[in-house]
Amino acid sequence: MLDAASPRAEAQAAVTRVDVLIVGTGFAGLAMAIRLQEAGFGNLLLIEKAAEVGGTWRENTYPGAACDIPSHLYSLSFAPKSDWSRLFPRQPELYAYLRDVADRFSLRPLIRFGTALIEARWDEARGLWVAATTTGTIEARVLVGGMGPLHWPSIPDLPGIEAFAGPRFHSATWRHDLDLAGKRVAVIGTGASAIQFIPEIAKVASHVTVFQRTPPWVLPRHDRPVPELWQRRFARHPWMRRLFRQSLFWVHEARVLGFLGNRRAQRAGEALGRRNIARAIKDPVLAASVTPDYRQGCKRTLLSDDYYPALARPNVSLTTAAVAEVRARSIVDAGGVEHEADVIIYGTGFEVTTAFRHLRLVGRGGIELNRFWADTGMEAFKGITVPNFPNFLLLLGPNTGLGHNSVVIMIEAQVRYAVDLLRRMRAAGIRAAAPKPEALARYQKELDRKMAKTVWTTGGCRSWYLDADGRNTTLWPGTVVGYRRATAAADLADYQTSR
Repeated sequence: MLDAASPRAEAQAAVTRVDVLIVGTGFAGLAMAIRLQEAGFGNLLLIEKAAEVGGTWRENTYPGAACDIPSHLYSLSFAPKSDWSRLFPRQPELYAYLRDVADRFSLRPLIRFGTALIEARWDEARGLWVAATTTGTIEARVLVGGMGPLHWPSIPDLPGIEAFAGPRFHSATWRHDLDLAGKRVAVIGTGASAIQFIPEIAKVASHVTVFQRTPPWVLPRHDRPVPELWQRRFARHPWMRRLFRQSLFWVHEARVLGFLGNRRAQRAGEALGRRNIARAIKDPVLAASVTPDYRQGCKRTLLSDDYYPALARPNVSLTTAAVAEVRARSIVDAGGVEHEADVIIYGTGFEVTTAFRHLRLVGRGGIELNRFWADTGMEAFKGITVPNFPNFLLLLGPNTGLGHNSVVIMIEAQVRYAVDLLRRMRAAGIRAAAPKPEALARYQKELDRKMAKTVWTTGGCRSWYLDADGRNTTLWPGTVVGYRRATAAADLADYQTSR
């Protein structure tokens, strides 16, 4: 049973004992800690592998890094910020916001920095998790995974890459010590990160060669500064800020129609994307190369006002041929064309459907999470709890991502559900709870039914949303309103419990 009044941590024989251990200090970890404290759970510990909070927005510092969701929507509802400087937040401001949240809610004393989780095992006899970390052992009644999926860079195994004589790095591990001025840069990939940093490096590099496998749909971003007058109004009149946030929410919520299979909405998005190309690119061959041949939304829809203009620059070239060979100072494509390069930058995204293979989590009966999911694919009840893994709460788990709205709102819904579950366990004197397999099976059957109609499975593309079996284990096949309704309250009848 969780004890709301126990001391925060007790160290004996090099073991730290807490009620709740939270892994990660991005949006998810911080939100969970705040809401748990508000619910009276005081014995918390957060661990963070880095030296500062921030998650994705601490790690990704490449030039042009920014969010595709407006600032006032991509922030915690209970930690508003009135003075966002731009409509769409850039990485430095988002990183500063998350640091401010940690300070505003006095979370830093609860965080152990420079501590990575190596392995966690469920001890059935004692009803707790035993976590091995880089700074010692931690025992916790509840384990919360707030790591998120976007922190393991996906790097392709290019033939001959070891022969390359110049620097090479992923966008998530940007080499700020490397001056790209006058360099010939090869960019592998045209995903969300690449379309943000390509326009920036094109301003200084002597030449940029972009290797594109599949063109993304890129819609106008229409970013702009938020006037100081409106910043002051939002601070002086919180109802105006809340109204603005709500208006943004409903505008984005309407975008789900295309993702759920509405062809009229899809055609409208595709027309907008084609106009975006036509405005910036006059070369018909280049225009054809960047025009997708699949339904808008099948792969992640991107927003940019400067990506297509960057591709049209005289010092930028795009090739759609695959990489055949990497040499010391060049890359040869499948058409036999050799492209000179001093630097290679991977804009190839992250391991998402396989992200948890890096984490060893052992549940009841010695079941390892990776092996469990190897048989079934990534599945979790409500995207949060997993059978045979008692008291394990996963934030941003399977099928909780979004293609149309703010994932921060999804995080808050998951946190609300998780806290409600723990509160109900505490009230009932329950020591451990894991979802019943039949509850997960019912939930997953309904998810699969809804997913079959979406653009992600019918749109004619292959995306990182899909696992090796072609199953979308990443996104929520519905509205944010629908997910919030589905996670409004925990029902202990869905759980196997022990006292």
